[in-house]
Amino acid sequence: MVNLPERSVKPPIAIPTGWVVQKFGGTSLGKFPDGVADIIKSNLPNKRIAVVCSARSSHTKNEGTTTRLLRAANIAGNVHESGAREEILSIVQDIKDDHLQAAASSIQSSQLCEEYGEMVKAECQSLVEVLESVQHIGEVSLKAENKIICKGEKLACQYLSILLEDRGVPAQYVDLSDVVKRYKISTNSLENQTYKALTDAFRQDVLACGMKVPVITGYFGDLAAGLLHSVGRGYTDLAAALVAIGISASELQIWKEVDGIFTADPRKVPTACLLPFISPSEAAELTYFGSEVIHPHTMEQVIQAEIAIRIKNVMNPKGPGTVIIPNSANSELVTIPRNPGSTLVCGRSSADKSALKIPKSPTAVTVKRSVTVLNLCSNKTTRAHGFLSRIFQTLDIHHLSVDLIASSEVHVSLALHSEHPMVSGVYSSHDTDKESLSIDDERLKRACNDLKQLGSVDIVTNMAIISLIGQRLKNMIGISGKFFRVLGENGINIEMISQGASHCLEALQTRES
Repeated sequence: MVNLPERSVKPPIAIPTGWVVQKFGGTSLGKFPDGVADIIKSNLPNKRIAVVCSARSSHTKNEGTTTRLLRAANIAGNVHESGAREEILSIVQDIKDDHLQAAASSIQSSQLCEEYGEMVKAECQSLVEVLESVQHIGEVSLKAENKIICKGEKLACQYLSILLEDRGVPAQYVDLSDVVKRYKISTNSLENQTYKALTDAFRQDVLACGMKVPVITGYFGDLAAGLLHSVGRGYTDLAAALVAIGISASELQIWKEVDGIFTADPRKVPTACLLPFISPSEAAELTYFGSEVIHPHTMEQVIQAEIAIRIKNVMNPKGPGTVIIPNSANSELVTIPRNPGSTLVCGRSSADKSALKIPKSPTAVTVKRSVTVLNLCSNKTTRAHGFLSRIFQTLDIHHLSVDLIASSEVHVSLALHSEHPMVSGVYSSHDTDKESLSIDDERLKRACNDLKQLGSVDIVTNMAIISLIGQRLKNMIGISGKFFRVLGENGINIEMISQGASHCLEALQTRES
């Protein structure tokens, strides 16, 4: 037996067990800072907590810090706007006053309050300098936009870390706004390799906090295409998801101002019930079709890592919330085995229900309002080869996405997805066919001009998508008939119907009243 010399092996970094990631939205932190601190503190005896924060919003998201920062950036980039500098300084002053007032009303230690005050002044001075450089150039570059927007999350996390220290909880502010640069991460496209690099970087920054509670900015880095453009306003959810994956958390908690996910909007449907759990596919459909649950990128990343997501209420922390269960833990999901010797997999028809456990009713109903529909009638008597392809190429060129599609031989109707109103105008009270409309969205305006080469184009506004969400929905015999009957009995006319390959969605489009 040969004795080999012992090698000096550097032990891997140990990840403490029992991590839970808690993500708090800007409205929660703005309206209930003491409640947020209490939630974090109450969970510490049994778990290790990592906190991710959005920028503060004192009342609503539309009045929040990020919205103000975007408005200041837009003003700075418009060199022809009179009084721009005064308006920019006014916005920055409002942001400063808002955060200083929050500190004065919630932080008891005068020393900690003064310390946070210095942080706020430094961040706001840096913000003014960036905005002045934008005003001088006359253009908001992606790099400048990143430097401007990240201030919201930085101010919020500095505030919460100081607030936790004031409550006797050792906390560490973690700034991810420069994580891409520090770890030299390539972000030309948000692919799996990029996500892996980000999760590794996040893990190192979190573990560097030792036994302190890391309070992490939801804004993470200077992405090549801009974080706001690559991910959207839900980037804080994605940051929390990547942190949860990086530290192998047992659960990701998304704290909102609602008890969880309901079968319908409880503000409009008094009989709506809280769902104790829901599948990832159902949650994704709910998010896409009008119910603000969680960012789709977040769900995809966390569910792949088999981490449960729990939606909780900051105003009712003892409530159970709603759990989005990973696929492997969802007993109702049936996996169709793949034939390793074949590249083609035959899916199960909706008529084959023998192996499925079919729910008796849908999980939820949701409504997506202010939908714009684009109707295109081909200028040929029959649909030419490549007709649909040319339509979607045009939409792709102008960065327009489609919620629903219905087509016949020469007609195509497309329900367009947009975060903002695309068309403005009024309907004639005497003749609903006559509308005075103005296309406000430049993307839609250019797309319509290009599509006119294929045929006649018209736009219908003020539509609503009513969706039934439910696992195995397509296997529920008679569900469509019941759906149509209820709508008809209430005088609602159906203009589009869609039920595709998804097991979770049946959506109809009606004129919004």
